[in-house]
Amino acid sequence: MSFTHYDLGHRSSGDIVEVALSGNAAHVRLMDDQNFSNYRNGRQYRFLGGLAKRSLIRLQVSNPGHWHVAVDLSGLQGSTKSSIRVISA
Repeated sequence: MSFTHYDLGHRSSGDIVEVALSGNAAHVRLMDDQNFSNYRNGRQYRFLGGLAKRSLIRLQVSNPGHWHVAVDLSGLQGSTKSSIRVISA
């Protein structure tokens, strides 16, 4: 599986992650460390986000810990570029 990965490091509850997309729609997933490991290894995982058909996507960190963003096309056609910005709570 091909995806763009952003390692956000330790984030606090309430931090906002803004994901900007250019190109086609993409799946944007905000995950804690354990769920990102599961995602990478093809196991069941939980995430915040989903299919983003337009840019700018804003996601809020739900609890303190190590967080990741994955952007992928997963069954979609085309290509997309992404960038992120984190706004501390």
